[in-house]
Amino acid sequence: MGHQLSFKPGEVVMFDGVRLTSPARTWLDLASLLSIDELVVAGDSIVVEHGEDFPIPRQPLATIGDLKRIVGRHPGMRGVRKARLALDLIRVGADSAPETMMRLALLQAGLPEPVLNVVLRNRLGHPVVWPDAAYPDQRIALQYDGAHHGDSDQYRRDIKRQSLTERLGWREVRVQKSDLEGDRPFIVEKVKAALFGPSAAAIHERTGS
Repeated sequence: MGHQLSFKPGEVVMFDGVRLTSPARTWLDLASLLSIDELVVAGDSIVVEHGEDFPIPRQPLATIGDLKRIVGRHPGMRGVRKARLALDLIRVGADSAPETMMRLALLQAGLPEPVLNVVLRNRLGHPVVWPDAAYPDQRIALQYDGAHHGDSDQYRRDIKRQSLTERLGWREVRVQKSDLEGDRPFIVEKVKAALFGPSAAAIHERTGS
């Protein structure tokens, strides 16, 4: 059995002659179907934005403000409470679902939240490395290596990127798909060791501090 939906002004847009729900409204409609983590992934993909310092600048499909406004306009809609919880976790700067899941895994483990849209610059001030996420104070860069990173050319580029990152005085933590899997994803241990050192990470694990 279907549900009749009502739309407020601006929630239906035209694209290539086709009427579609706006990105923000589409995200809210998904709230009744997705988990909170999945809704954060969808939200991140909508609000992602990169400035002119990035190789490929990006404009968002909608802003976090747009998402907040549409949630406020539909207080009784199915899934709206879940949408409010997801809103608190959406950030600007994640280019893929694994990048968002990496950040959420670290947050859920009680680790500090990494920063997105960080740019590493050379001595001349030119942007040269763009971590997927980073801990700037500790000079730690997180890079997610997806399936295409197994390609030989991409592998050489990754090695060059890691070498450049280290020459700039940063440490690179490379993350694979398997590091994000399971109830206790290994990404947590990797980042703990980078942030606190192996011995301190073990103490952190025992005390939960």
